[in-house]
Amino acid sequence: MALDLPLIWGIILAIGVFMYVLLDGFDLGVGMLTFVARSDEERNMMTATIEPVWDGNETWLIIGGGGLFAAFPTAYAIIMPAFYLPVLIMLAALIFRGVAFEFRHKAVRPTTQKFWNGAFFGGSAIAAFSQGLMLGGMIQGINVEGGAFAGGAFDWLTPFSLLVGVSVIIGYLMLGACWLVLKTEGELFLRARKWARLALAGVAICFLAVSLATLAVDPSVGERWGFSMTQIDFARLLPLSPAPLAGMVFCAWLWRDLSMSAGQGDAPDWRPYLLAVGIFLSGYVGLGFSLYPYIVPFEYTIWEAAARDNSLAFMLVGAGIMLPIILLYTAYVYSLFWGKVKPGDGYHA
Repeated sequence: MALDLPLIWGIILAIGVFMYVLLDGFDLGVGMLTFVARSDEERNMMTATIEPVWDGNETWLIIGGGGLFAAFPTAYAIIMPAFYLPVLIMLAALIFRGVAFEFRHKAVRPTTQKFWNGAFFGGSAIAAFSQGLMLGGMIQGINVEGGAFAGGAFDWLTPFSLLVGVSVIIGYLMLGACWLVLKTEGELFLRARKWARLALAGVAICFLAVSLATLAVDPSVGERWGFSMTQIDFARLLPLSPAPLAGMVFCAWLWRDLSMSAGQGDAPDWRPYLLAVGIFLSGYVGLGFSLYPYIVPFEYTIWEAAARDNSLAFMLVGAGIMLPIILLYTAYVYSLFWGKVKPGDGYHA
């Protein structure tokens, strides 16, 4: 029985993108939360929680972009011209953020320190917002004619994409705050729980708003979920309902864990981050239900946009070797730096 190579590569690409969101999402969230740090010591403790891993987290962005280019060249040739500007803004923000991460520790003058601290926050926020703009632009569809992008340079800039951009920022703030719950203690730990609750409330609102807006973006999405202007098709809705229901359960569970006070059966510090991951996963699966089998929404399926099978098979051999190595290395690094950060941990010149 022949392997469905385009489907396999579609799954690999989906996993790569989710791993990027899962891992780089929390360190972008921590970067944005440094804006509300009360002191340089607190800010340094926050950055110390991501210092050993933030560079490696961005590896998954390369895997996602490289996988799209190599396995789905038709989709890459359409998607990149459609999002040149937000992609360039995101990359510039990530570069500026990386420079700021190093320079903020070397700055001597208070004004210079403020500049690089602001650059670290700004780079994190702009990168997150740009990713949301691209996601929103993808969901609403791309204008394609004759197998090429035929839209304008700002087609991605719509009220829907702005909504998704804000939602991604709030979601990353939730991931970042839950990561700080896992990695910190004392006053910062308590403040991180408060930040996580506020972000969770925003995520719940955005979850509902984006879900409803997505159903209105294209009639085929509503039909996939069994919604129309006149009725609800429960035969279609019920098989897909576990994804949004799981998201609601994770939201309620996370709120309960974050609201517990001492002596009320405190939740383990690792669980809030795991539940936040569950919320993102439920939304990601729901998005997959809405768009499958399209890789260029509503224009090209994964089979229509895929490279030739011999190319996919050759690359699959390399992916089968490298992806387990990357996963094992990532797990090793996270296990090596497991535990709470202490005052004075972090960058040392």
